[in-house]
Amino acid sequence: MRGHLFTIGGLSIDTGTALVALAGVAVLLLLGIIVVIARTGRLRAASAMAQAIRANELEERLSELLQIQNQATGRVDAMGQALAGRQAEMARTVNERLDSVTQRVGQSMEQTTRHTMDSLHALHERLGIIDNAHQNLAELTIQVTTLRDVLANKQSRGAFGQARMEAIVRDGMPSDTYAFQHTLSTGKRPDCVVFLPDGRPLCIDAKFPLEAITALHDARSDEEKKSAAQRLRQDITKHVTDISEKYLIPGETQDTALMFVPSESVYAEIHDGFDDIIQKAYRARVVLVSPSLLMLAIQVMQQVLKDARMRDAADEVRTEVMHMMGDVERLRDRVSRLGSHFDQVNEDVRQVLISVNKIGKRAVKIEDLDFSTDAPAADDASRAAKDVRVDLFPVPRKLQAGE
Repeated sequence: MRGHLFTIGGLSIDTGTALVALAGVAVLLLLGIIVVIARTGRLRAASAMAQAIRANELEERLSELLQIQNQATGRVDAMGQALAGRQAEMARTVNERLDSVTQRVGQSMEQTTRHTMDSLHALHERLGIIDNAHQNLAELTIQVTTLRDVLANKQSRGAFGQARMEAIVRDGMPSDTYAFQHTLSTGKRPDCVVFLPDGRPLCIDAKFPLEAITALHDARSDEEKKSAAQRLRQDITKHVTDISEKYLIPGETQDTALMFVPSESVYAEIHDGFDDIIQKAYRARVVLVSPSLLMLAIQVMQQVLKDARMRDAADEVRTEVMHMMGDVERLRDRVSRLGSHFDQVNEDVRQVLISVNKIGKRAVKIEDLDFSTDAPAADDASRAAKDVRVDLFPVPRKLQAGE
């Protein structure tokens, strides 16, 4: 039946025509649905392919990172072993050097302390002898008569004074620190010289004018005593002048010389009654010494020489300590370089840990299927469906870096 339904623009539409139009519309809708379904399948296939490519790239990157990590771990282990070996060797060398230096310093200090204690003990003994000598000064004064008889002859008196002075010097000084009848640059030969640390000898004269003392003891009247005292002043002054002129050479000898008085009683008498002579001798840089004072001076000079040797030993110890400080400085530099190597290793490990964290985050995204970069493609598909524009051959989207 082809009944008339309505008229459009003078065209009569019947039932058959309407059915044909509806069938065409249905066919068009069916074709649109088929095209949309095909497009959706292609998009899913492209997405799956992109995910497979991304998974392969991630697996390759993971394998590369694991390989780099293994290489870095091997290098760190090898470097740690090498550094441990070098550190152990360095510690052993430093310990051996320190033990050697400590042992030498300890032995030197022990010897120095022992020598110092021996010197102090000997000095105490000598001071005790000097105290006893001063206590016996009164008794020695009584023995002046006997001494005068012994020293009546000038030659025997000179030999006695020389022998006593030599005995005192030999008893208190090492054999290489003194000399008897040493010749100076002027040709003069003092009775004894003692070589002090500065290289200049200290001259000792053992010849003393005892005739004036003898005349003073023999004087009975005041006039004789006055004349003998004047003679004693002249003789001692002349002898002091001779010593000063002969044995005080600037730059060669010491600035002071010793005049040995072989009798304690004579020395005490000169100090008690002729102080002006002592002062003149001091001004001429000549010091009168008795046997006890000469022994004290010898002990002092011996201590000075020992102190000089101790200073030389201290210089050697200081030199060794400076060498040790140089070794410690080099050790500090090497340890600093070793620390910089450790810092570089720590930085490499930190970078590796950062890469591992990034890999972990990407793995979590893969596990959670979080592909936020695919959102624009989905939006394009939805907009295409809404616009009812069918694209049978879509252009595939290029993969971005990192996808």
